[in-house]
Amino acid sequence: MKARDISVLVGVIMIIAMLIIPLPPWLLDFFIIINITLALVIILISMNMQEPLQFSIFPSLLLLVTLFRLGLNVSTTRSILGSGKAGNVVHTFGEFVVGGNILVGIVVFFILVVIQFIVITKGSERVSEVAARFTLDAMPGKQMSIDADLNAGMISDREAKERREKVERESDFYGAMDGASKFVKGDAIAGIIIVLINMLFGIIIGMTQMGLGFAESAHTFTLLTVGDGLVSQIPALIISTATGIIVTRAASEGNLGYDISRQILAYPQMLIVAGGTIIVLGLFTPINDLVTLSVGGLISLGGYLLLKAEKEKKEQDEIMEEDIQTEQLKTPESVMNLLQVDPVEFEFGYSLIPLADTNQGGDLLDRVVMIRRQLALELGIILPVVRIRDNIQLPPSEYRIKIKGNEVAKGELLLDHYLAMSPGIDDEAVRGKETVEPAFGLPALWIAEDMKDRAEMSGYTVVDPPSVVSTHLTEVLKKYAHELIGRQETKQLVDHMRETYPSLVEEVTPDPLSVGEIQKVLSKLLKEKISIRNLLVIFETLADFGKMSRDVDLLTEYVRQALSRQISKQYRTENEPLKVITLGAGVEKRIADHVQQTEHGNYLSLDPADAQDIYSQVTKEIDLSRNFGQMPVLLCSPAVRMYVRQLLERHLPDLVILSYNELEPDLEVQSVGVVNL
Repeated sequence: MKARDISVLVGVIMIIAMLIIPLPPWLLDFFIIINITLALVIILISMNMQEPLQFSIFPSLLLLVTLFRLGLNVSTTRSILGSGKAGNVVHTFGEFVVGGNILVGIVVFFILVVIQFIVITKGSERVSEVAARFTLDAMPGKQMSIDADLNAGMISDREAKERREKVERESDFYGAMDGASKFVKGDAIAGIIIVLINMLFGIIIGMTQMGLGFAESAHTFTLLTVGDGLVSQIPALIISTATGIIVTRAASEGNLGYDISRQILAYPQMLIVAGGTIIVLGLFTPINDLVTLSVGGLISLGGYLLLKAEKEKKEQDEIMEEDIQTEQLKTPESVMNLLQVDPVEFEFGYSLIPLADTNQGGDLLDRVVMIRRQLALELGIILPVVRIRDNIQLPPSEYRIKIKGNEVAKGELLLDHYLAMSPGIDDEAVRGKETVEPAFGLPALWIAEDMKDRAEMSGYTVVDPPSVVSTHLTEVLKKYAHELIGRQETKQLVDHMRETYPSLVEEVTPDPLSVGEIQKVLSKLLKEKISIRNLLVIFETLADFGKMSRDVDLLTEYVRQALSRQISKQYRTENEPLKVITLGAGVEKRIADHVQQTEHGNYLSLDPADAQDIYSQVTKEIDLSRNFGQMPVLLCSPAVRMYVRQLLERHLPDLVILSYNELEPDLEVQSVGVVNL
């Protein structure tokens, strides 16, 4: 064993010996000074630790220190009652500390006991009890958090082990503190009893055995008893305070002194207010003006100096930040920032700045937030943040929308006008600047505000510029949603699914399907405006068919069929049957005969002349339907649907192509044309 370990054992043995063996007064003085020193060391350590576990030995140390102090009480009691002496330290506390006045000493002693027992000890006991209970209740949640971080790869096995050990140590520590706080409470009660016993029996022994009179005996033994009580209770009070500091201490960046000074002085304005209040108190009350003005003035001056220093530091930080940014621009690595491409950008000319400026009543930012919420509900995709910026290179009233750095749409706005879309029959009295509604390409007019009421009475649909641009942005994001869902976004959706359906997600990814393959399926659904919000059905289907085939096109068809109820509802019209154009059997057979099967998937290899004929016939049937005010759906068999889509998507991207398996049995269908060759 090391010398340090032996010294602790020897100390415990000596404490036990103090309870049995009488000690000379000079040795009692030595041990009393050691007791006071230990109390000071403990409270200083408790104030300088950053978290309670740094002083995890405190519960056991508290027991030993309490036992040591009680041993001293027994030894001093034996010496006082046996010889009427208890050493120089006890006598000094009795004579010097309380000025030789017994009543003052008794009052001071009982005040110390009340402070320790009622205030500090009782509060520490309650905090220890609550901390132990909440720490124990929080253990399962902390363990699950550690396991989740470990499974996600955020921490290593060694770090996870260390964190688990820390959680266990916290639970053990607060449980031990809950029990150790009872030592302090019992010590306070024992101190009161010992003092009463010393005073009562000291007077009796002085009168009966030492031949002293009542007054002399009471003075001698009461003085020594009070001195002994103060010598014991002052270290006990210090230890109780250390206990309260430890159980109320939260983990932080510094020690107690650092935290107190940093957090109290963090609000210099409040110091000025407090100082001003003290000054006013002195001026309007009989309190000594010298005291209030000096204290209030010092506090206010300190607050002012702190405010000034804070302002100077902020200015220095801004200058330093500018210097750092300037230096970064000079470094080769700064070029990397230029490679960043925003997923969605909205640029506008300088005359449209009021749209985005909240100080001028612009609500474009709020509208963008609502658009993202709307598309999350409609399409099931969390769109990236839209970068909104002004561009002086654009015409003043023009805006443009970019997807991944490329312009996909643009439009023009007149902020002091309204956009009026014709009901079909124009009113010559409604005059304005002719334009095209940007979202749907309908003919429209920009009309002045005084023409708004007239246009509405004539049946025109009148909208304000912010509504025009938000509608346009919504439609553009819907159209290009399939380009905005990448692997990272898909990973987020998969992680969200894993929280609720972990077994299902494990059956789909990473085996048999990778995140990239799932992303392609979701992208193909979005490209045909099929919502992916019902991820549960999508993943169930991928789990069923993912082991049979990894062909993304084929898996997409299986998912579409599983979403038949959703698709039918999407294209169902109330009180009217679904208008469809069907592919003739000869056309479907020709397409099926030209499907080429390869190890990388199937694709359509159709003669260009046949492809042109099919396209012409489909276009002819669509035009005939449009003449009757109908926008039909192209209906075909499940076996060829994806190939028909491949054939027509370049020329007819907005044409809805469905298979028979994607329609619910209760959906009424009306054929308005057949495509034949």
